[in-house]
Amino acid sequence: MTRTVGIYLFDDIEVLDFAGPFEVFSTASRVKSRLEPNASKPFEVFTIADTIRTVIARGGLIVQPHFDITSHPQIDVLVIPGGIVTSEIKREIIIDWIARTASTSTITASVCTGAFLLGQAGLLSGKDATTHWEDVADLRSMFPNINVQTETRWVDTGRVITSAGISAGLDMSLYLVARLESEDLAIRTARQMEFEWQNPYVK
Repeated sequence: MTRTVGIYLFDDIEVLDFAGPFEVFSTASRVKSRLEPNASKPFEVFTIADTIRTVIARGGLIVQPHFDITSHPQIDVLVIPGGIVTSEIKREIIIDWIARTASTSTITASVCTGAFLLGQAGLLSGKDATTHWEDVADLRSMFPNINVQTETRWVDTGRVITSAGISAGLDMSLYLVARLESEDLAIRTARQMEFEWQNPYVK
């Protein structure tokens, strides 16, 4: 079974917030194809923006999305990265799209300040969640109905998962590989990436 992973891009997005999950899911597919050449690809990863245009990430990195919010395929795993979300959180068309897409996806995940967009879309109401340590106070202030957690790399509430800042998105994505495919594939993926996976659920 191939699961689609759609990663949302926007101006001033944190580079590792989107590139980290993209690398994890695409590497997991490469690793599995070597282990099981006849097996279906576990993940098909693509990026999405508001329109088909050049997105300028933090640091000036130029990124071109695969699809826009009106043309993308069905999404099984929706990933909302963070960065400077001050403008995005005010864009009703984007918040509505996140809410609609989350209603049909299997999992919706955020990295870092992407949690603010999930909060604005109503996806974290009454749930545990986390974000970058610098933004915990603001998340609590803006969304008092969210039980904001600290000192954790990610929080899994079932269909919605949030991670702490930047590199924590790698840990969360590897966890999703373990949850959706297998722990062995996640461990092999982390090894292929030469990444020390901080997974409190696997000792």
